[in-house]
Order: sequence, then C-alpha cells, then structure tokens
Amino acid sequence: MKNIKTIGIVGAGAMGRGIAQIAAQAGFDVLLFDLNADAVAAARTNLSQMWDKLAAKGKITTELAAQSLDRVQPCKDLQALSVADLVVEAVVERLDVKCDLFRQLEGIVSADCILASNTSSLPITAIAQACERPQRVVGFHFFNPVPLMKVVEIIDGLRTDPLAGDALMAVAREMGHTPVRARDMPGFIVNHAGRGMNIEGLKTAQESVAPFFQIDAIMREQCGFRMGPFELLDLTGLDVSHAVMESIYQQFYDEPRFRPSPITAVRSVGKLLGRKTGQGFYAYPDGQKQVPAEPVVPALPQGLKVWLAPYHSVGHKRAAALLKDLGITVIAAEAPPADALIIVTPYGEDTASVVGSHQLDGERTVALDTFFGLEQGKRRVLMTSAATLPKWRDAAYALFASDNTPVSVIEDSAGFVGQRIVATIVNVASDIAQQSIASPTDIDLAVSLGLGYPKGGPLSMGDSLGAAHVLEILRTMFRVTGDMRYRPSLWLQRRVQLGLSLRATAQS
Repeated sequence: MKNIKTIGIVGAGAMGRGIAQIAAQAGFDVLLFDLNADAVAAARTNLSQMWDKLAAKGKITTELAAQSLDRVQPCKDLQALSVADLVVEAVVERLDVKCDLFRQLEGIVSADCILASNTSSLPITAIAQACERPQRVVGFHFFNPVPLMKVVEIIDGLRTDPLAGDALMAVAREMGHTPVRARDMPGFIVNHAGRGMNIEGLKTAQESVAPFFQIDAIMREQCGFRMGPFELLDLTGLDVSHAVMESIYQQFYDEPRFRPSPITAVRSVGKLLGRKTGQGFYAYPDGQKQVPAEPVVPALPQGLKVWLAPYHSVGHKRAAALLKDLGITVIAAEAPPADALIIVTPYGEDTASVVGSHQLDGERTVALDTFFGLEQGKRRVLMTSAATLPKWRDAAYALFASDNTPVSVIEDSAGFVGQRIVATIVNVASDIAQQSIASPTDIDLAVSLGLGYPKGGPLSMGDSLGAAHVLEILRTMFRVTGDMRYRPSLWLQRRVQLGLSLRATAQS
C-alpha cells in the first residue's frame, strides 16, 4: 500500500479548502492549486484565520496552528504537483472538466501517484476512462463542511486497484475522518440513501397530507430526526438538491423509488431555493426561519366515549396503554356504539381503507400512529379521512393532547407521515445492501455520520423499530396505492423471513 506524505489539491473553494485544513492538521504536506491564483491566496488566509480561532478556543495548540499553515503551500501551476503522492480534485461538477484535468495530471505526476475525485455524483469509472492508468483513480468524497462532517466515501471504479482505495482509507483515518467503502453506483452511499427522506417527504406533501412545517415537525418530534425533509432541502438549496434528484432518477433508469417531485421543479424555477435566497419552504427574514404557530388544542368533550379497534395487535396494545394513562376506559364491545369516537391503529393503511374493510362509521373514525411509541412529550399523529366530521377530529385531538403532548392532525395517507418516510428510508438502504454497493456496516456509518439519522443509521433503525413491521408497512402501502415505489427490497424481505438482522450478510 502506497505511503502518502504529500497531497496535492486542485480547487481552492469550500471543499478544497476544507480538505486542505484536515490534511495539514494531520501532518500531511499540502500543495494547493486553483486556476484562480487569488482563490488560493484567499483560501490560505481563510485557513490561517480558522486555525487562529481554533487555537484561541483551545481546540488546537498555537504550535499546531502555525505548523499547519506552513504545510499548505500555494502552487502557481499544475506542474508543482509532480511531487505529490496523492492528488485530490475538488473542481466544478462537470465530467468534461474533470476528465481534462485528470489527463493533464497523468502527464505530470509519478506513475504510482493516486488520483482522487471529490465528486458527489459523477461516475468514478467515467472519470478514470480519461486516464491511461485508470487503476489509480478513486473517489474520495468528503461532505461540506469538511472539518465537521467526519465521514468520507471511498469509491472504487470498475478498474480501480483495491490497494489505491486501501491507501485512501488509511489517509482518511489519519485525517480524523471515518472512511466508508462504496462501489461505483449513482449517488454512492449517502446521496443514494438520502432519496428516502426527501423524495417521500415531497410525495407526502404533494398528496396534501400535511403542510411542510408539520411534516418536518413529525419527522423531528415523533421519529427522532434532527431535521425534516423540507428543513434539509432549504439547507442544501434546491438548485443543488433538485438536480441531484433528477440525476439519480435518470441514472437508475427511472426507478420509481427515486421519482422526483414537481414541487421542487416548480420552486426551483421560481428561485425559492432555501436559506441562500431567503425563501424556500420557509421564509428566512434576517436569516431566521419562520414557522407557523401550532393550532389551538380544542376543548375535550365531557364524557367522551372511545372504542378502540382491535385490528392490529401491536397498535391496539400501545393505544390501549396510552388511553388508560389518559384516564379513558375503552368501551369493551365487538362493534363501536353509535355515540363513540372510533380509534384505529393501522400500519401502512390509510383511514379510508380501514373504514372500508371493517365497515366502520367513517364520520367518527380517526387513526392514531402507534409505530414510534406514544410516550408523553413525543409528538403524536392523528389521521382523518375525507368522511371524518370535525367534531370527532377535534375530540380525538383534544384527547391525545390532554397530557400536554404535541399532536399533529393530518389528512388521509397510506402510512401516515412517519411510517411511510421511515419505511422508505429503511427500504432504500436495504436495496443499497442488496446491490452490494456497500456493506451494511458502512451504509449505517455513512448515513448516520453524513445525514445525522438516528438509531445508528437506517438498517439499525429498521432493526430497532422491527424489520417485520417495516415490511408490513411497505407491503400495505404497496397494496393500497399500487405504486411501485413501495415494493419491498428483497434484502429486507429475506431477512424478515429468516429472522435475521438487516445488518446480517450471507454466511460464507
């Protein structure tokens, strides 16, 4: 495995500067080049200020700050990279530009120098085809901001020498980052896995299930994510996110799981890009996100009678325990009395389907999402149908908010909000494993570090929530909607059938 001491970086923008920072701090000599010489000077000034701030806060010593800056040497031309053991390009996301750069680098660097691309979406194999020695071309995909995002994807192209990837794994660890290994496929790991949250969130909004801010609140406060899909899209910007959605969908030849949304297409054209334009799914006056106020909780009717449907054993058990804690004695009868609120607890179904299947009174039926637990303080989600009368909707709202727990009331949806988005996230991750794009361990590592998903990553999340329940939700949504986006991954299906963890690989 090649011993790397000197790293050349082409591109002095945010990504190149971030890579230079962690490389120099780790003791590597850094040669920084950009076609714009002023950008290199600005990057070095920025790095100097950054290291001074870190030293002032006690994060690093003043000696390390000075040594790190000394290690970053500006280069006037590409020829200066001839002594590099590794060159990382962080230039514009255009295949023709990257290919031309790699052709030039091959005529400059040594025969055993590794050439790495920080591309987030372009095929490493396509970039490598520009080189006479494609075996030395590897993906080295960092995330912005590089010093804070502690994960890096190492991507092997079809002709990459595994030893080149091994060398980058070692370099990443020396830089203090967690490396994950991926096969060259669209979106690699993180951008591929991220389709579940964003695209299903958009589909949920497109069906008018709930407004943007309520979907985000559900994903944070019920499902445990740091951000909901629309907060995340506003952060990254639709000029980036929508293009990635379209690119991955096209590269997977119109895979239904990755179908983009007209919502982002229209908003992109309208320049409602997110925080960078001051207006996205939220408004940002003075840089502060504006969120609509929560609705006022209705008054709880006196003497409210409740009948709890026994159709889903897990949901029924969880709902019954909560109702008891709320001081409600559930009516013990095979059929609901004519004057009782009807509560159903579906996994994957919409309220209309439950009403139709069991011949319930749609005017009095409200669904409660029990999948994520119902403890006090964790947002609860209620779902009505087109037939639910406002008086019964408000009665259910008042009941389940009576212990001062936030409640979201949504329109009818197969899989509520949280069920459908989380099941999709787990399903997409399962299919990444099924395609051997990365190991289950690296999928969870990449997504938990790169996207901040809870419970250790999507496959661990599926195990924690119950892979059999996730499979049930997907199969039911598929039956209710007929949409191929919800067909379960064979990885998920087979591990449930065998009683294995979603992180389990085949015995060998």
